[in-house]
Amino acid sequence: MSGHSKWATTKHQKAIKDSRRAKSFAKLIKNIEVAAKMGGADLSGNPTLVDAIQKAKKTSVPNSNIDSAVKRGSGQLGEAVDYQTIMYEGYAAGGVALLIECLTDNKNRAAANVRTVMSRNGGTMGDPGSVAYNFSRKGVISVTKVDGVNEDDILGAVLDAGAEKVNDRGAGFEIVTEPQDIVAARTALQDAGIDYDSADVEFVPGLTIDVDLETAKKIFRLIDALDDDDDVQNVYGNFSVPEDVQAALDSEE
Repeated sequence: MSGHSKWATTKHQKAIKDSRRAKSFAKLIKNIEVAAKMGGADLSGNPTLVDAIQKAKKTSVPNSNIDSAVKRGSGQLGEAVDYQTIMYEGYAAGGVALLIECLTDNKNRAAANVRTVMSRNGGTMGDPGSVAYNFSRKGVISVTKVDGVNEDDILGAVLDAGAEKVNDRGAGFEIVTEPQDIVAARTALQDAGIDYDSADVEFVPGLTIDVDLETAKKIFRLIDALDDDDDVQNVYGNFSVPEDVQAALDSEE
């Protein structure tokens, strides 16, 4: 899940039960396969694959699984699976807009599953274009807060590399760039000795809605249900979770 309150959202979802780890691994592996298919297995010429592998390693996906995914995606083990990226639009509690990104080898299955999950968990589907206008594709880099690295350090590292802004998300920082600048920004971080957790091109909302505790619970319940589907890769929302609401959510976990 991603959104304007990305770090709080990610932190909430990182409390994944062990039973869901396999699903998380499968989605990360799928991203690696697609990146390898699109740009080849050579890391020096495929920054998308570099970021997909980095994200998988940060989530403790075994290296053997990563290597196999690269080989499958690049065709070294035979013909790769043909995945399609499909976007669905809808609404969650409180009128929050959702973009649901699927990566699937069966469009009909993905569409049916998303509609079922939405209807069973208080969401509603929207027409194409009904919410997408409020989102823009941006590069988003997440950095965990560590001693010795502050917001000024990050700004100093990425400002000349195309970063538009750095957001403080409580447990970490979020660096926003234009999609074409994400590689330069993450490289600048590495050159400055600053480790990053993930670097992805995402859909970032232009306007956001602050949500209360009960609305946040309903939204996360819907997002968790969507995330349980193997075809759903990302869910983007235009909601923001205030600090007091996030603290209440954390206390209930």
